[in-house]
Amino acid sequence: MAASPDAHDTPGGALVSVHVVPATSSTIVVAIDVGKNVAAISATDSSRRRVLPPTHVALTRSGLDSVVTRIQSASDASIQVRVGVEAAGHYHQPVLGYTWPSDWELVEVNPARVAEQRKIFGRRRAKTDAIDLDALTELLLAGQGIPVISRSVVCAELSAWAAHRSRRVLTHTATMIQLTTQLDRAFPGVGTVISDLFGTGIGRLVIAEFTDPTHLTKLGTEGVIAFAADHGLRLEHPRAERLVAAAADALPTPHAALARQVIARDRILLADLETQITEATARIAELIPASPFATQMSVPGWGPARIGSYAGALGDPERWAGPAQIYRASGLVPAQYESAGKRRDGHISREGSVPVRRALIELGFGLRHKRAIGEAVRSGLEAARQAEQGHRVRVGAPRQPNRLRPGTGPGRIRPGLLAAKGVLTTKPDPRGSSARPRTVER
Repeated sequence: MAASPDAHDTPGGALVSVHVVPATSSTIVVAIDVGKNVAAISATDSSRRRVLPPTHVALTRSGLDSVVTRIQSASDASIQVRVGVEAAGHYHQPVLGYTWPSDWELVEVNPARVAEQRKIFGRRRAKTDAIDLDALTELLLAGQGIPVISRSVVCAELSAWAAHRSRRVLTHTATMIQLTTQLDRAFPGVGTVISDLFGTGIGRLVIAEFTDPTHLTKLGTEGVIAFAADHGLRLEHPRAERLVAAAADALPTPHAALARQVIARDRILLADLETQITEATARIAELIPASPFATQMSVPGWGPARIGSYAGALGDPERWAGPAQIYRASGLVPAQYESAGKRRDGHISREGSVPVRRALIELGFGLRHKRAIGEAVRSGLEAARQAEQGHRVRVGAPRQPNRLRPGTGPGRIRPGLLAAKGVLTTKPDPRGSSARPRTVER
């Protein structure tokens, strides 16, 4: 697989600019496809002769020691050995931490490149350890892979806390959905009075104290207002009336008592999750000033949560050549097609790192919180829309050209409809109904 001298992969899925050094005649490449507990390993020299056939070894120190011993016994001490590990999330991290011989080179290979190499082999739909090792070997012989560098301790800790916070946020969201479902069983109709149950103090008070609508009915309007005041909340009289009316008119399900028990346990879980999210956010805020992401704290609309998500998705910035490669790794760059002088712009690619893409989109949402930036974005989108409309008017191209073509296919206007509007008339054609109608201007 040919590689340009200035293009290379990162394990996260991006192209970065490095110098590719192909294997020489005195090089042995060791391909490692890592699984959860077992790794598939093969060794090949630059002449593509097998030094070590595909072998499965346990991901243990003794398993890797045996592989190193077999390779050293089958080769001379003067031969350069290049070990390539397919990046596979956290599974390949123990292999990177293993103490390899000091004169061996250790590199990481982007798994997306391995998949592309399988397609070149004609194995698009076939994926086995042997095929992956062959693809990985070809990439290593072509000089692919980036050297493994020691990761920044601050960046590693920041990524760990960001991942921890992200998991807690997902669990918190799922728990809120479950609690809302149970509340619909215990107190139907409360959502029509309080649209945001978790975002308002009155909503949380209802979840905590009034999952049984009969309690609200017994208190009455004035009693509910006084109860809210005792908890430091101000409840307006009209809303209190609507709340009591909804409670009096509620029709709980037969399993309302069971739903209230589940709600009580979900409330405890939500409180614990919110505490963990707050602690993780505070820890991220402490780590950001000492990390390469410190300058982002000065951007309006970017706080510890957004910056932490971006830092966790990106990892160590030293692994990337620049912002252009990070943006390409997110898959937000439109794919383009160009052949024989014809060029067609594509759509946003779905390839790339999903966490990086989500983090970049979230940063974009944060920028719009500043009024000046939000207005600039809106004006730019409006200008682009008007420019597109002006271009279509100048060239005479309809916005949806297929809808103006006569025919019977889906999404097309039928000739009979156009004739009824006086646009054209159709005459019988001896060639059959599949022929295009003859157009007569009126």
